Amino acid sequence: MTLTVIVASDFTNFIGRFHPVLVHAPIGFLLIAALLEAGRRMGKISVSESTVTFILFWSAVSATFACFAGYMLSLGGGYDEKLLSDHMWQGIGVAAFAWIAWLLKSEFFQNSKTLLAKFYFPAFCLATILTMTAGHDGGSLTHGEGYLTQYTPEPFRSLAGMDPIKKEISGIQPIADIQQALVYQDIVQPILEMKCVQCHNEKKQKGDLRVDQFVSLQKGGKEGPVFIPGKGAESSMITRCLLPEDDDDHMPPKGKPQLSTDQITLISWWIDQGAPVDKKVSDIKVTEQIKTALAGLGSSGGASKSELPKSAESAIAKLTVSEPSEKDIEALRKAGLLVNRLSQDQNLIEVSAVNAANFGDAQISLLLPLAEQITWLKLGKTKITDAGLKEVSKLKNLTRLHLEHTAVGDAGLANLKSLKYLEYLNLVDTKVSDRGLKNVADNKSVKSVYVWGSAVSDSAIAVVTSKYPGLVITNGLNKELMARFAQKNDTLTSK
Repeated sequence: MTLTVIVASDFTNFIGRFHPVLVHAPIGFLLIAALLEAGRRMGKISVSESTVTFILFWSAVSATFACFAGYMLSLGGGYDEKLLSDHMWQGIGVAAFAWIAWLLKSEFFQNSKTLLAKFYFPAFCLATILTMTAGHDGGSLTHGEGYLTQYTPEPFRSLAGMDPIKKEISGIQPIADIQQALVYQDIVQPILEMKCVQCHNEKKQKGDLRVDQFVSLQKGGKEGPVFIPGKGAESSMITRCLLPEDDDDHMPPKGKPQLSTDQITLISWWIDQGAPVDKKVSDIKVTEQIKTALAGLGSSGGASKSELPKSAESAIAKLTVSEPSEKDIEALRKAGLLVNRLSQDQNLIEVSAVNAANFGDAQISLLLPLAEQITWLKLGKTKITDAGLKEVSKLKNLTRLHLEHTAVGDAGLANLKSLKYLEYLNLVDTKVSDRGLKNVADNKSVKSVYVWGSAVSDSAIAVVTSKYPGLVITNGLNKELMARFAQKNDTLTSK
């Protein structure tokens, strides 16, 4: 069992989050002391008693601070009680036996030659062993049970009586027939497995929430249900994903793999249809924007072309360009950009600034030597502005452009009219207004536009959609609902 002496607060959360940093100190000190002690006893090295005593002292001090911070961290909840209790007492054991080993190694006991001095080595060994077991349980608490042994290879796995390695879900498997796919089991659950289960499972339940099974997901967490059947845009599962990534309420947390716009769209659609657990795609309403999101899930031999939106076939499907220069690619990588080849035959590439938040107008010229090869460009959450879009417009084969959470506005979008292959445009949380949307719609190649959190009005969307029926405009969460969600959070915080 765990002890509850202090109530969780901002202060305890602040101190607690230093635990992963502090916990490495006693591990290092004890392992160094163990190596020195082993080398000294085997006659391999010459080291003074005072050196080992000094290291043991700091191992005990750092273990004590790590225990204190760990306790503060545990107050936030969301951990398996038994595993947390085991980890806590093992950590306390590390600190306690480290202090005992230091005390018995001190000059007072060593010089007195008392019987107690003989307990130094057992105490030291126990502290070292508990460091390893506590580390194992700590890894399980953070990353899930069996984290450290998850990839144990054969034949050691069989000898230890462990189950075969469970294959991780790294992506939604291609669906042979989208129309016959179960919406929850084949589409929604795999997304949750990829992006949410790590923190919300049987052993680790942040916010008292589990999403690894439908019954637990339906139950919700400590703040109540996470989805409202029929109201996707008002469900916290969706609203939390659409908050700025540095917001404390944003999910998944900053630094974790984030849900894509299409994945959020699919989950919201499932909730809008009543969150059915046993219905197929063919059983519920599928809008044009959902068809766009579903198109990426089909296999090449699956759903017929008539079942998929026209946007599933890219205008550059048969385009072949020259081989990109490795020197130019390396220049992008040095700037923090990720570069991936999309097709060896076509020589087309994707450039992403997901790890380069400071990338902006000053560096945009680095893209120009590869203007022919770049077809997917992800500049979301960067410093790009309208001025930078003038240079982006020179990427003549661009088909997908991510500008979400940037400062771009209507003036910048006017520069994109020349992109004759542009099909997908993400303008979530930008300064784009109705005028910018109309300019985008005038580009007949554009098929999908996302405008959540922008200044685009519902009336403008209705006008543009009626004029261009083939254009899919997704505005899943308007400002009114965002304000309502923010107000709800403020209320919960005040309580």
